[in-house]
Formats: sequence, C-alpha cells, structure tokens
Amino acid sequence: MSDDHHAPQFDYQPALPIPNGKAFMWLFLSTEIMFFAGLIGTYIVLRFGAIAWPSTHDVHLAEIWGATNTFVLICSSVTVVLALEAAKKNNASSAKGWMLLTFLLGLIFLGIKMYEYSAKFSHGIYPQLPHSQIYEKPDVYYAQGVRTRLMTLKTDLENKTDKTEEDTDRLSLVDDLLRKVDAAEVTLRSEPDSPAGRVKLFELADEIYPRASIHEHRPTASHATTSNSQFHLVATEQESPESGGHLEGLNDRYPWLKLPIMIPGGNMWASTYFLLTGFHALHVVVGLIAFAILLSMTLDRAAFGTIENVGLYWHFVDLVWIFLFPLLYLF
Repeated sequence: MSDDHHAPQFDYQPALPIPNGKAFMWLFLSTEIMFFAGLIGTYIVLRFGAIAWPSTHDVHLAEIWGATNTFVLICSSVTVVLALEAAKKNNASSAKGWMLLTFLLGLIFLGIKMYEYSAKFSHGIYPQLPHSQIYEKPDVYYAQGVRTRLMTLKTDLENKTDKTEEDTDRLSLVDDLLRKVDAAEVTLRSEPDSPAGRVKLFELADEIYPRASIHEHRPTASHATTSNSQFHLVATEQESPESGGHLEGLNDRYPWLKLPIMIPGGNMWASTYFLLTGFHALHVVVGLIAFAILLSMTLDRAAFGTIENVGLYWHFVDLVWIFLFPLLYLF
C-alpha cells in the first residue's frame, strides 16, 4: 500500500464556523462599539473636567423618563429574543407577534425621547448660540441679549394699532424688565470692579429662568406684582410634574417673552446631550426600519438567521442606552 492510503484526512473549514451574515454583523458592531466608545469617552472628559455643569433639573431632564426608556428598551430586547425562539420553532405567527411588539416598544422609546426634546426646545435649550437662548454667565453679553429681545417686543407692542388690555399689561411688564436691565448695566459700567452689577443680572436671570440647583434649600418665594399689572416679576418656586423638578419662571408663565436664559455650562451640556442621544436615536430608527422589513416577511425557521442578526444589532442599541442613562441622567 502507498503511504497516501494511510495519510490522515482533514476537513478544512473555508471560513469562520458561523454564517457570513453573522460574521459581518459582528464586524459592523465592533466599529459601532469604537464609535460610541469615542463619544462616551469624550463626554466623560468634558463632563468631569468642566468648570460648571448644570444639574438635570436645570435643563428639563427628568430621571423618570430616562428610567422609563431604559425599561422599554430592556423589554424590547426580551421580545426580540422571544421572536427569535418562535421562528426557531417554525411558529411564524408567534414570531411576527413578538416582532410587532418589539417594533411598538421602539416607537414608544422614540416618542418619549421626542417629548424630552420638545421640553428643551420650548425653553430655548439648543446645542449652541446663536440658535439657542443660553448664556453662560451674567455679563454684558447676557444683558445685551435680554435688552435686544425686550426692545423687539416693545416695538411690536407699540406698533399695534388695535391694542388690547392684555397688550397694555405686556408692555408694562416689558418696561419693568427693561428698567431692571438698565439698572444692572449702569452698575456694571460705573462699578466694573464690583460684583453688584453681575448680582443684579443674576437676579434678573433667576426671575426669567430659575435653576432648581440654586433653589433646593430656599423657602418658597412670595409673589410680587407690578403696579397696575397682572404680571408677577418674582419666580414661583413650584415644580411642574412634566418638567422633572424645573421651577417656573417668567419664560414659563409668559411663553411669548422667550427671553435669553442663563445656565452655566449649558451650551456644552446641550452639545453633548443632543449629540449622544441624537446618534442613539438614529440607531433606534435604523432598528425600527429593520423590524418593519422583518414584519413584511414570513418569520419561520428560514428567517432565523436574519432575525438573529437584527436582534444582535438591537441588543447593542439597548446596551449603549444602559451606559447613556446613568451618565446623562444620574451624574
């Protein structure tokens, strides 16, 4: 017999011992891990290296909504696994039902996130000036921003031909606020080395947009009313349930004012918050598109590999939020 007859026979695997689709998905997720690691790492450096950083309630960020979204995503990870198991058993109808529930949970997550975004947009909290209304400190630039807005309002009110009693009251409020800005600016110019002018601007900023972090241990403020006017000029230290502890100021009671607000560290916070949550929300949207495509298919045993790959992606989206929730909402 020849030596070839007794030579051992080997079976060579031409590729990884997993389907190609799954291998590509893991490669894609590895790039996504590096992408979010860079974003989260940058946030940590900026957050803990910043001189000033707003508390969650200062920027209309409520822990209850973040926790609710965390629960929703965890539930959606469970339902996508149940859809996978149903498809493995060739139970297409059950798999489609669990997949539909996963899709609905993803929509709920986005709905809550849009509600959170709307609370910030309505208060002028955007990533950066000039699009946002955020100023970082009570200086001449903040005074100029408030004055510009008040003068615009005053011009519009004075030019109205059919003034109502409400317009008269609004004009009275604008004039009172302009006098406060004037007094603060005069003090800033006459006493540049004194903190008196900045204190007056700080008090005005607090009336416009009171921050919960500086009112936590203060007694409830009393209301002060301007003469011949129905408007209150002192911030009401009351929390509205939907705002997550935010106090009610002039911008809340009179939305037509839309005055600039002062939040130390607010622009950096807005930039990082919208960047992180925006990219995550974009990944959620991609996942929902994948779920919608799966819902148009027959989810039997033949679709097992596709469901598994989409499920891996969705678990990654869930895992990223598990990191974002404590970083953004709890610290």
